[in-house]
Amino acid sequence: MPPDSPSLRLVLHPDPVLRAVAAPVQAFTPEIERLAQAMLETMRDSEGIGLAAPQVGRSIRMFVAFVPASPERSPEASPPTASAAPEVFINPVLSNPEGEPEVFDEGCLSLPGIRGDVMRPPIITIAAFDAKGRPFTRRAGGLLARCWQHEMDHLNGVLILDRFTPEAKAKNRSFVRALERSGKRR
Repeated sequence: MPPDSPSLRLVLHPDPVLRAVAAPVQAFTPEIERLAQAMLETMRDSEGIGLAAPQVGRSIRMFVAFVPASPERSPEASPPTASAAPEVFINPVLSNPEGEPEVFDEGCLSLPGIRGDVMRPPIITIAAFDAKGRPFTRRAGGLLARCWQHEMDHLNGVLILDRFTPEAKAKNRSFVRALERSGKRR
């Protein structure tokens, strides 16, 4: 990928890369930094709050996220519920889920037009590396914690379809089938 590449192409369900467990990033190279920047641009251009490498056809353990502040979300909250700036997460590990799982409506850039209720813990801790290979640990709540968990699922070959409540699965069944039929024609 050239350094000045435009947005990456989003991969849609049922592409098999979305169901594969992504491989760890072995080296922090200029190519990884360029990919991270291109992913941030693609996420922004797609109006998403998170984007995992498998969603752009790269089966590596990396995702980007930016949950903007709003009246309901703040990077200064304890724990933060919004991002202070866009971030890159390489070889992330989630730990210490806190609180009773909560239901919330989720969508996915790889599942256009499909939304449904998903249960997730409201607070989570993440340990990862940035694009330069520097380790960091963060704790988050609310939509920011949910975003990290959603993107982490992508790195493990899990989609929101797998986490939908029974009602959400039933509501989306025909939409998922239509997406799968169109994917087989590509």
